[in-house]
Amino acid sequence: MLHVLEAELNLMLFVELVILGVKIFAFVNSLMYSGESYNAANKLSKPAWTIILGVGLAAQIVLGGVIGLISLAFTVAAFVYLADVRPALASLTRR
Repeated sequence: MLHVLEAELNLMLFVELVILGVKIFAFVNSLMYSGESYNAANKLSKPAWTIILGVGLAAQIVLGGVIGLISLAFTVAAFVYLADVRPALASLTRR
């Protein structure tokens, strides 16, 4: 029984670290594009995305855990940024 609990804890730690990595990547990536790029891609402004992703990253670090409703909302925001906003911004800079 103890091995099952240890495996579960290790899995949760792994998932939390992966989600933390996703949030860090999304936040840093949001800083790399200009505000004009966000407007040209017809997305939320750069300050809005950096605040959303930055607060989500801070909440992950301070509150920890991936099960909380706040963490879940910010994790979804990070995935939305990576799946929708980042490709739109990247397509503007490609030649």
